Amino acid sequence: MDRPGSGIGLFRRHTRTPADALFRRIFLINGLVFTFGTLVLALSPATVSSRVRLTEIPVLLVGLAVILAANAFLLRSSLAPLEKLIASMQRVDPLRRSGRLDEHGNGDMSRVIDSFNAMVQRLESERATASASALAAQEGERQRIARELHDEIGQSLTVALLSMKRAADRAPDDVVDVLHGAQETVRSCLDEVRGIARRLRPDVLDDLGLSSALAALCTEFASTAGITVTRDVDRNLPRLAPDVELVCYRIAQESLTNIARHAEAERVELSLRIAGDSLVLRVRDDGRGGVDDDGAGIRGMRERALLVDADLTIESPPEQGTEVCLTIPHPNGGSRS
Repeated sequence: MDRPGSGIGLFRRHTRTPADALFRRIFLINGLVFTFGTLVLALSPATVSSRVRLTEIPVLLVGLAVILAANAFLLRSSLAPLEKLIASMQRVDPLRRSGRLDEHGNGDMSRVIDSFNAMVQRLESERATASASALAAQEGERQRIARELHDEIGQSLTVALLSMKRAADRAPDDVVDVLHGAQETVRSCLDEVRGIARRLRPDVLDDLGLSSALAALCTEFASTAGITVTRDVDRNLPRLAPDVELVCYRIAQESLTNIARHAEAERVELSLRIAGDSLVLRVRDDGRGGVDDDGAGIRGMRERALLVDADLTIESPPEQGTEVCLTIPHPNGGSRS
């Protein structure tokens, strides 16, 4: 009588792994090569004396060379997908969706390639899930801070302004000028607090939609950075899913921030258009370009693009400016009325 679990253990012992498949392939190739060499030696008229003659050495060397060449050719063609697999491993980047091997290989090598592609898919899915949680927490914290700045600090500064105005109305003439200067300082602080709150969580995005939010963003950028901005935003763009609108806004915001800090540009072009069944956001500048490495800002943009299954490309030839292009397929799939 079989012991419990013996059938499972027998099945496990006989399950073929990719390593077993590779061993069998190499063993079979070598076996075929040596069998072919043996048949040729047995059927050919060539003979070898008990004492090898000088005239027989070239024949032996030619035969050995043929066997080795055939073995090397078969092994090279059989293991060629491994080299492509190693190259794919070296360029895996879940943020760029790169690293998959399109070639399916032959025979048992296809199992290795399929397993690798499945691993890359899991990495991308897990990275997207982790990024979604982190960015959702970040947006929640931004919204909380913006609300506190607007409601608490903003109201406190407003109360201070009103108190200064009442004090200025009753103060002697030599104190009025001082109070007016203090009022201007507090009013400037209030405007700055409101600007910070607006950048942290723009109310216009929730109230009026992406088109109006991008228009306000470009206007504020042009006034603060002193860079001319040309907008080409589709005013008839329907309301999209909240996550799609937020991703577009944040990527445009980060692109403009990078331009102000690093590009040394004079003009910026921002466009948002529907192209076929995709939504395309482009931000182009005429700055110095030459962006080679992905900094924290660019990696953050790539993470946001993954949240809506979008493609983000950045072209930055030296001295020819930089173009950021976000392509979101089927943006109306999650649209809201």
